Amino acid sequence: MHNAYLALGSNLGDRQQALDDALEALRAQPHVFLRACSSYYETDPVDSPPESGAFLNAAAWIQTSLTPTELLECLLRIEHEHGRVRSVLNAPRPLDLDILIVDDLIIQNPILTLPHPRMHQRRFVLEPLAEIAPQLRHPEIGLSIAELLAELPDSDRLRTVERIQTQWRPRLPMRDLVGKRAVITGSSSGIGRAIALELAAAGATVVIHGRTAATAERVATEVRSIGGDARIAIADLRTLDGCDTLLESVESQLAGADLWINNAGADTLTGEAASWSFDRKLDELWRVDVQATIRLSRAIGQRMVRQGHGVILTMGWDQAEMGMEGDSGQLFATIKSAIMAFTRSLAVELAPAVRVNALAPGWIRTAWGDGASPVWQERVRRETPLLVWGLPEDIAATAHWACSPAARFITGQILRINGGAVRG
Repeated sequence: MHNAYLALGSNLGDRQQALDDALEALRAQPHVFLRACSSYYETDPVDSPPESGAFLNAAAWIQTSLTPTELLECLLRIEHEHGRVRSVLNAPRPLDLDILIVDDLIIQNPILTLPHPRMHQRRFVLEPLAEIAPQLRHPEIGLSIAELLAELPDSDRLRTVERIQTQWRPRLPMRDLVGKRAVITGSSSGIGRAIALELAAAGATVVIHGRTAATAERVATEVRSIGGDARIAIADLRTLDGCDTLLESVESQLAGADLWINNAGADTLTGEAASWSFDRKLDELWRVDVQATIRLSRAIGQRMVRQGHGVILTMGWDQAEMGMEGDSGQLFATIKSAIMAFTRSLAVELAPAVRVNALAPGWIRTAWGDGASPVWQERVRRETPLLVWGLPEDIAATAHWACSPAARFITGQILRINGGAVRG
């Protein structure tokens, strides 16, 4: 795995959105793991045509199994997808992505020079890079980034470098869920966390559910940091009593729910559970994914019918109906097929007052995806027409839409969020 450092820049159009979008694109690339990003800095243009606008610049640290040439091709593709057209040298551009350093490699060929030949002379490169990797050493010069920054001439020190954002955050959705009460099971991390943040940003009061108070409270704090209203509910959904505890907590805190997202699922792919027997994994998945979803959905569904409205979402899998090889394929196809079949029947039962749909994610970069081997990374590219991982935020955006008035004519459906993958 290579450690690579990138420079990001934009001086055309919505510059901040361009950098946000570029970071999201990097997060979605197979074989690429975004580890850190600097603040955004506004800088004067350097060696650019007259009347060029100011740049926003940033630096990012990634880890990747791509070769430097493959990484360059990846960055050029992202630039092109975001409207970059190479014409006049250093002309204004919506997005500029450069490789600065890859490990301690020194490369000089017609398409790539490493380290970047002018990085040590440019404050707009060194300042953001020093924020995330001050001790990183230039492979040729031998000085650290912090030392190179300190050695810049006084004339360059006067160049405008103003930090304008301290943390990258995806764009906020429209506020079409104001006044809604939303419960997201399993929302202390991963997809559930992303859904909670999305719905809160859209105006809903959200209940963050988890098995421990500390993890749930961390997400609740994130929600409050974007101006949202969050409560927490602690319950172990492996037991029927735990399901009842969650229902009682929601009733006592919010007097019911308008939106219920059954995201909680047993993780049998990472940690200690990865080494469990097939039968133990099946039991865990059945209790958390199937039994809890059915019990909670039936109970909250009847309450929604009495109040005259509501939305319930369950969590399926895009490969459940086609199947996949291996123990995990057998386990998840069985479990998620059961959930999707239940979803269709519950939708018929609760209509017209309550809409019920299942989200069926494809290859989504969760904790397992972050640690997936190069073989799995390549499988994602091979099986996904869009050639990238889905992100938790992609599932969250779909959940938002499914909960919103825009989906008022949608019920009993399996909503596949999988980058166009078609199997079978």
